[in-house]
Amino acid sequence: MVDIKYLDLLAQKYGSEEKVATEIINLEAILDLPKGTEHFVSDLHGEYHAFQHVLRNGSGNVKMKVKDLFEAEMNEWEINEFATLIYYPEEKMKLVKSHFTSKEELREWYLETIGRMLKLVAYASSKYTRSKVRKALPEQFTYIIEELLYKKDELEDKKDYYEKMLDRIISLGQADKLIVGLAYTTQRLVVDHLHVVGDIYDRGPDPHKIMDTLINHHSVDIQWGNHDVLWLGAYAGSKVCLANIIRICARYNNLDIIEDAYGINLRPLLNLAEKYYGDNPSFRPKRISDEILTEQEQMQITKIHQAISIIQFKLESPIIKRRPCLHMENRLLLEKVDYENSEVTLHGKTYALKDTCFATVDPEKPAELLEEEKQVIDKLLFSIQHSEKLTRHMNFLMKKGGLYLKYNGNLLIHGCIPLDEDGSMKAMEIEDKTYAGRELLDVFERYVRHAFARPEETDDFATDMIWYLWTGENSSLFGKREMTTFERYFIAEKETHKERKNPYYFMRENEDMCRKMLEEFDLNPDEGRIINGHTPVKEIDGEDPIKANGKMIVIDGGFSKAYQSTTGIAGYTLLYNSYGMQLVAHQLFNSKEDVLTKETDVLSVKRLVNEELERKKVKQTNIGKRLLQEIDNLNSLREHRYMK
Repeated sequence: MVDIKYLDLLAQKYGSEEKVATEIINLEAILDLPKGTEHFVSDLHGEYHAFQHVLRNGSGNVKMKVKDLFEAEMNEWEINEFATLIYYPEEKMKLVKSHFTSKEELREWYLETIGRMLKLVAYASSKYTRSKVRKALPEQFTYIIEELLYKKDELEDKKDYYEKMLDRIISLGQADKLIVGLAYTTQRLVVDHLHVVGDIYDRGPDPHKIMDTLINHHSVDIQWGNHDVLWLGAYAGSKVCLANIIRICARYNNLDIIEDAYGINLRPLLNLAEKYYGDNPSFRPKRISDEILTEQEQMQITKIHQAISIIQFKLESPIIKRRPCLHMENRLLLEKVDYENSEVTLHGKTYALKDTCFATVDPEKPAELLEEEKQVIDKLLFSIQHSEKLTRHMNFLMKKGGLYLKYNGNLLIHGCIPLDEDGSMKAMEIEDKTYAGRELLDVFERYVRHAFARPEETDDFATDMIWYLWTGENSSLFGKREMTTFERYFIAEKETHKERKNPYYFMRENEDMCRKMLEEFDLNPDEGRIINGHTPVKEIDGEDPIKANGKMIVIDGGFSKAYQSTTGIAGYTLLYNSYGMQLVAHQLFNSKEDVLTKETDVLSVKRLVNEELERKKVKQTNIGKRLLQEIDNLNSLREHRYMK
């Protein structure tokens, strides 16, 4: 039964029976439209330019529609050039126009290009309502484009009207702006909704630019990755998460994200680092770009890297001690070090330490921060929580994000659903209650949201749980027994670096296991799939991203340049339209300039995941369920208000 007060509110919006009936007719018609195209990306890791390219070409969807329309009248080179114009209209137009020698040649190109773009927009918008298309059009040209878009060539009476309109667009110098507007409209129409399956942050240089892009995107959701939660944790008041994000930025030579993008003053940290630390091979920044560092810059980063790493290790200890339920006592590594002999004992075995930097560590009280270190981390936390830009980005990440998402029958999750060796959902006791499977993920998310809403509480259980999500054995985002950061810095033996994965990462190859996990989230195992990120697919070793007879699709193929030498590719993305799913593999993205001048794209062959026997319609989607509820409410309003 619909609440009478709610019906009264609806009546204020739809003031007559005719308006109610019109809305019902409209919504019921929308239900029978083909479902919009979903675009899945994952593990962007700050690689803004590669992400931009994938977003602009819709993982090949733009070029596919160009081919569908113009294959009979354009050769391959012309198709590539036209597609590039749609990806990068401002830059490509300058290159194209530089080759014309007369105004008449340019005029003919304008007429042909605008005509083709209008055809493409009409084709790309064929499964949308006119209202939705109107919202995608550039505001300043909406009237003109609608007139040209819906013109009928057979209407001879209006032929002069349309030709005059195009002539005046060109003569008034508006053709360039119109082409740019049509290009961006096409980009928007080929993808109805974007899913980001985790890890926007860390490793790459421009996560802040990716966040700005997502904030301005017309329709997007985010499944938090472990690196995203680390940033949320830092903003929510976790000093150990804060130390981690600065350490990772130092490791990958991205401290300008902290300083320049988010306006965080690192001078106090540098002063501390200069006082206590020197050169250290294990802490020199990784070089994953062509940027050349001066010797002084490299030395400063190396020192900062050591200073923040030691602060991080110190901050971990009190959390482990005050939260015995996390069972992380084996990670009290500073207390396991024999400082006199420079050795550490792990799992009953003693290892020599290398490249140590324990100048601020008191062997008697190894986890105790120096007063200087306390002041530095406190100042950094204050700056992080008062950065206007970071506040905007973190609020958006919370608003649009979650640990998992059920969408159109599929389960989207960045990391894993923790499992035991026997395939049962791994249980964890938290505050005297035991959780597993979906319930465990739900309680993790509640702690994230609780901590984020109370950033002034820095040592509460919720804030500590965010750190656990980053590094804990039962975390759905980490999914490994332990994080061996300390070992990688200080121990040469690679056996200590190995991070044993949760059984999920082996069992997800099994179709029955995937069906069981879908059922755990109340999804239909016959129709649903799990869309996963987090672990790079090593195509170079023959690994298949499509697992468990198509029930599991892993789309982290390595956007991050740090991974590409081991994956052999530059990322997977997924498209899901009304006809089914297609997986797209991406080759290394060198630069926008390469695309503009060589007409090259970075897509390889699409692989069909499934083909729908019947074309899916809006009524079968999440949006369809919402529209059906609205229709029920409107019918109740008719009965309540007008049918008596």
